[in-house]
Amino acid sequence: MALDTWLIYLLAVAGLTLTPGPNSLLALTHGALYGHRRTCLTIAGSCTGFMLIVALSLLGIGALLQTSGSILLIMKWLGAAYLIYLGIQVWRSPVMSMNQPAEPKRRSNLALFRAGFTTSVSNPKVILFFAAFFPQFIDPERSLLTQFVVMALTIGMIEVIIEFTLARAAFQLRPVLERSGKIFNRCCGGMFAGIGLALPFSN
Repeated sequence: MALDTWLIYLLAVAGLTLTPGPNSLLALTHGALYGHRRTCLTIAGSCTGFMLIVALSLLGIGALLQTSGSILLIMKWLGAAYLIYLGIQVWRSPVMSMNQPAEPKRRSNLALFRAGFTTSVSNPKVILFFAAFFPQFIDPERSLLTQFVVMALTIGMIEVIIEFTLARAAFQLRPVLERSGKIFNRCCGGMFAGIGLALPFSN
C-alpha cells in the first residue's frame, strides 16, 4: 500500500472508530461504570470480534478479485453508494444517550469480554460496511496479502487506541457527546459521504 493511500486510510479508519456506534458507546459506558482498567477486557472482546469481521471481509474481497479484476471497479462504485448512504444515516442519527444506573452490578471478566465481542459481531451491517470500505484503498497491482495485513493491523491498532481513550475519558466525554452530539454526527456523516463521493475517482 502506497504511503499516501495509507495515510488517507488511517484518517478514514480513525473517523470510522470515532463515529458514535455500539462499540464506542460500550467503551464509554463501561469506562464510566467499571473504570478504564477493567474496560480493557471489554475492548479486547470488541477488537477480537472486530478483527474477525475484518478478516472475513478481506477474505471475501480477495476471493472476488481473484475471480475477476474488473470486480474491483464494480465494488468501488457499489461501495461508494453505500458509504454515501451511511453518511446520510449518521448525519441524521440521534444524539448518543449515556444514562446509566447509579450502582452498576458487578460483572465478571469473562462477561466484560463477552459483551465487547458480542457487540462487534452481532451487527451484520458492519460486514457490509467493510465490504464497501476496503475496496476503495486496494491497489490490484500490489500484493493483496500485504495490503490486507496492513489494513487489518491499522484498523485493529486504531480501534484499541480510541476505545481505550474513550473508556479512560468516559466521565469527561459523556456530557460533551450529549451536548454536542448532533454536530459530531454531522461531521462524521459528512466525512463518510465525502469518501464515498471522492474515492471512486481516485487512482
